[in-house]
Amino acid sequence: MTIRRTTTGKSPNYKKTKDGAGMTEAGRRRYNKETGGNLKPPVTKKSNLSTDDKKRRASYCARSAGQLRQASAATRKDPNSRINVARRNWRCT
Repeated sequence: MTIRRTTTGKSPNYKKTKDGAGMTEAGRRRYNKETGGNLKPPVTKKSNLSTDDKKRRASYCARSAGQLRQASAATRKDPNSRINVARRNWRCT
């Protein structure tokens, strides 16, 4: 069985953009099982974060900022693009 690597279409592994983008819990479980990985859900809490959660958020926000800079101008300006929705979900500033 191969992992479907697209984030569009009718895949149960990815949330719709209006639902916050990113992978679903079932998608993370499937990916971890097939690859031996350890994907975790996004850090969406505002307070009471552990040091590890703060580091994960900072790392994701830095990586996604780079992805956003490489995106087209239309994607950067669209508040409902997958990257912008995901950054909002992670509470990147």
